[in-house]
Amino acid sequence: MKTKFTRRQFLQTSAKGALVIGTGGSHILIQGCSEGRKYDIIIAGGIVFDGLGNPGKEADIAIKEDRIVLIGENLNRDNAAKIIEADGMAVSPGFIDVHTHTDVGLITNPLAESHIRQGITTEISGNCGSTPFPVAEEISGEMKKRLKEEFDVDLNWTDINGFFQRLDEQGIALNYVTFLGQGDLRGKVVGFDDQPATAEQIVQMKIILEENMKAGAWGISTGLEYAPGSYATTEEVIELCRLVAANNGIYATHMRDEGDMLIEAIDETLRIARETGVSTQVSHFKIGYPRNWHKVDAALEKVEKARDEGIQIMADRYPYIAGSTGLSLYFPLWARQGTTKDFIARLKDPTLEEKFRSHYREQEQKLGSWEKVRICSISTDKNKHLEGKNIIEAAGEADKDPYDFMRDLLIEEENQVGMITFMMKEENLQRILAHPLVTVGSDGSAVAPYGVLHKGKPHPRFYGTFPRILGKYVREEKIMTLPQALQKMTSMPADKFGFRGRGRISEGYFADLVIFDPDRIIDRATWEDPHRYPDGIGYVIVNGEVVVQEGETTGKLPGRILKKEPSVSV
Repeated sequence: MKTKFTRRQFLQTSAKGALVIGTGGSHILIQGCSEGRKYDIIIAGGIVFDGLGNPGKEADIAIKEDRIVLIGENLNRDNAAKIIEADGMAVSPGFIDVHTHTDVGLITNPLAESHIRQGITTEISGNCGSTPFPVAEEISGEMKKRLKEEFDVDLNWTDINGFFQRLDEQGIALNYVTFLGQGDLRGKVVGFDDQPATAEQIVQMKIILEENMKAGAWGISTGLEYAPGSYATTEEVIELCRLVAANNGIYATHMRDEGDMLIEAIDETLRIARETGVSTQVSHFKIGYPRNWHKVDAALEKVEKARDEGIQIMADRYPYIAGSTGLSLYFPLWARQGTTKDFIARLKDPTLEEKFRSHYREQEQKLGSWEKVRICSISTDKNKHLEGKNIIEAAGEADKDPYDFMRDLLIEEENQVGMITFMMKEENLQRILAHPLVTVGSDGSAVAPYGVLHKGKPHPRFYGTFPRILGKYVREEKIMTLPQALQKMTSMPADKFGFRGRGRISEGYFADLVIFDPDRIIDRATWEDPHRYPDGIGYVIVNGEVVVQEGETTGKLPGRILKKEPSVSV
């Protein structure tokens, strides 16, 4: 199989069949399992956290094939082909990232290093209404071009089955879970313009949704702040969620607004949950922009009351005060309908300039200053020098006002401009992270500091989310205990999504495990230098195989596509 990634670290096989990892002249020898051994691995002497919020206890863990088979004290080491010494280290269930955007990148580089090196063994993708399937004919050419340019991947699938087949052929280092993106579903059936779905189109969307859930999708996600998913009415989303609920799936939502209309957006989310009974996950729960920061109490209270009513609702959050998305978000929703070509044509239309400028002034008032918006990714070499600069800096260099600069940049880059926006309050962040209904989601993609996926200056959450919570917010800020944080990262999401045999350290469960130093674990990714792995994580095990050993990737690809088991539909 041809690999598309390159590494300064090299992987080779010795004459005896042992894997040798080379890192600057030093080598680690990982012996293969000897025949006749009772266990493949014993993790010895670690402080074991079960993932249920209980205090850690010193114990040994024995692994055979992909399962934990025994937990006890002083297990006989002669029974194991490999011993991992974990004295003084914490041993946790593998972290479950409930909100990611990793998909095509796994084809480019299946090692998923920015994620497995922070302890993530399972990630849930297809969020914010976006999935690489189904592929709408209207944009297939545009999508084919983008995937080739951005990921060096040829588009050879049209639906979820084709995408799963591509991942299976490639192999992956961690477990992969996906939703169906409502935005792409709507684009496939209704189109990309702001128009209501007909009754026939809603039926067609439900047929495709049911097909996707039977194929293994865990439900549906919406990105109601993005076109074309945003053009759906609440009633349209309710119809889709009825089917998700009937199939015991999950509804994950990037709500219609996370700032000025936050409370109204929460009310819409709760209405959908109440009327359908669907298990609901509020994505990257946040309160954006200073004039809305005071709404944190009301927002959390609404979620708490809904839970008390019996609504199955939880949320997730990443541990940073800045968000990240496309720069086009600061242009009107009506302008973003249709294809990229349509959007660019509107940006070039002089008759629309005053409407654009009026919207620009509203956004500026909300932000306070365009200094709070930083360019993080550019597609062309011509403008790469802008990455890492805020809008005021970049516009000044171009001798343009901020509006002209942003408009011209989106035109030049064909709308492929990523941004980071500093819009949240630290005190609110800490309250949300510590809330008992909030789990952890990076809102990032698996990337790497080398090869095709080493691009731009992405949000540090891509590399640092889970270590940052355990280092900064548990050890330093003490906003929650270590067992509480680990529960948020393991059993809580496993229970929410119904992952059988994962999210706990228990005999018979899958051997998805992380071994880390609670006194050293910390993120190292920064805004200026985000492509940096964290410190303090020694080992990561996925389905019984070591994917990170002594902080280095082994090259193993034991991950699996975790598919939702189908239920009887309505």
